[in-house]
Amino acid sequence: MLLFREKVPQDWLPRVLGNLPSVLVDHAHLERKAATSALNLEKYHDLFQRVDELNAIAIEELQHFQLVLELLKRRNIPFSQAYPSAWIRGLMKSVRSGARHQVIDHLICCSLIEGRSCEKFQVLAEALTQVDPELATFYGSLVESEGNHYASYLIMARHIDEAETSRRLEYYLELEAKLILLPNPIAMLH
Repeated sequence: MLLFREKVPQDWLPRVLGNLPSVLVDHAHLERKAATSALNLEKYHDLFQRVDELNAIAIEELQHFQLVLELLKRRNIPFSQAYPSAWIRGLMKSVRSGARHQVIDHLICCSLIEGRSCEKFQVLAEALTQVDPELATFYGSLVESEGNHYASYLIMARHIDEAETSRRLEYYLELEAKLILLPNPIAMLH
C-alpha cells in the first residue's frame, strides 16, 4: 500500500496527456536513471548482501528503458535531452551524509520515486484506455513492477534500522507532500 499523504495534483494528468511525446522521452530517462540508482545503492556496506536483488531491479529498469525507447522509435519521437525534476531533486537533496543515515535516506527516496511511478502509471493506464490503447496497456504493464520496487527499497531500509527508517519515512512523507504540490509547468512524469 502506498503511503503518500497528498494526491497527484489535478493539473498533472491533463498536462501529461497533452504532451505525450515529451513525457515518453522523460519516461525513458527516468527508467535509465532508476537502473543507475539501483546499481549505485550497491556501494553501501549495509546492502552488500542485497546485490543480487539490486541487480535484478537494475536489469528490470533497463528493460523498461528499452521498451520506452522502442515506443519512441515506433512513434517517430526522437530521444532527446532530459529535464531535471524539481520533485526528485527536492527529495534527494535531503539525503544525509554518514554511511547508515545516507543508505536509509537513499533507499527511502528510491522507494518514494518508485511508488509515485506506480501510482502515476496506473492513472495513465486508466486515462489512456480510450485515447491510446497501446500506451494504456504499456503503462498498466509497469504498475506491478514499480510497486514491487517501492516495497523492496522500503524493506531494505527497514532491515538496516527499523526505528530510523520509520522516523525518516515520516520526514520524507511530509517533504514529499509539500514537493508534489509545487507547480511544474513542464509535462513530465515527476
